[in-house]
Amino acid sequence: MKQLVLAGGGHAHVRVLAALAARPLPGVEVTLVTPQPTQWYSGMVPGVIAGRYAPEDAQIDLAALAHRAGVRLVLDAVAALRPEARQLRLAGGNDLAYDALSLDTGGELARDLIDGAREHALFVRPLHSFVQLWPRLQSLAARQPGLQVVVIGGGAAGFELALAMRRALVAQARVTLVAGNAGLLPGFPRGLRHRALAALKSRAVTVIADDAVEIKPGQLRLSGGSRLPCDAPVLALGVQPPAWVADSGLRLASDGFIATGATLQSVSHPEVFAVGDVSRRIDAPHPRSGVYAVRAGPVLTANLRAWAAGQALQPYRPQRFALALLSCADGTALASWGPLFAHGAWVGRWKDRIDRAFVESFREGVQGTSLLAR
Repeated sequence: MKQLVLAGGGHAHVRVLAALAARPLPGVEVTLVTPQPTQWYSGMVPGVIAGRYAPEDAQIDLAALAHRAGVRLVLDAVAALRPEARQLRLAGGNDLAYDALSLDTGGELARDLIDGAREHALFVRPLHSFVQLWPRLQSLAARQPGLQVVVIGGGAAGFELALAMRRALVAQARVTLVAGNAGLLPGFPRGLRHRALAALKSRAVTVIADDAVEIKPGQLRLSGGSRLPCDAPVLALGVQPPAWVADSGLRLASDGFIATGATLQSVSHPEVFAVGDVSRRIDAPHPRSGVYAVRAGPVLTANLRAWAAGQALQPYRPQRFALALLSCADGTALASWGPLFAHGAWVGRWKDRIDRAFVESFREGVQGTSLLAR
């Protein structure tokens, strides 16, 4: 039996598991390595924080999905990779041998990018840790009216979480978004950025276009020299490669992520596939978005089947634009597609439908694919 190891339960791998549940991979023993038996769907986590979704609405049961697919489940995390020996070292100390390895572990938030963050900040990723710690922040706000909550990061995650926390904490806390020197939602259409800023201001979320450089108890220092009261710093910055990637022996892109080509294989080790936030397509760079990982899932599945059968692999051609839907925590949402954008309750209903359909598509007995995957 050939050994295929799926490391990580990201957006692409859940689609691989669903495909294997429908049609197994003959002659191949498949193992899924993931730290948690469930996977939080990132698109719905702000809705969980805002109280618009129950936690179970936003989770995919990886253990159940693996069971239906006939895939062995190992609850552990990747610690190291030895590609020449084709071995994966796990955090628990065990080694897993593989004939082919697929990596969809996601990236990590930098713990030391801001002085004092490791000691004092609440990190948005990993999502399961963040959601588990969220009730503590709610309790703290209830005990200390006027609590100063500062979300650090002006991207989509920071925007959505600032509004979600403001809605959840109501009058118990003051919420500030430190968006960075690049401003709010860099890379999005100008009109959408104006709408997003208006949404934050209408809900009394203060927005500061400056970089956070140091966190101390009760205080945040900005690059401009000013100091901001801060009782609860929440980091929602962009991801960096997991620590083990640097010594993985795989060729890396200039930003340190695993370099992959058109067939989603490592450019240096073709038996290793990588998708999502752990990788970088060097032949066709695209933004880091869950939509790209979801749409890579069917191509990854087809290529894993082709690998098992000794057949030619097919390329994944990312679309030029990806649909972005940003929750405003009140039932409305913002949408962008390239230079186009929209805002309103109808966008919120659209986002809700897409998100629910995506998670529901992985539950037992559900047929069809989600709108997000189309």
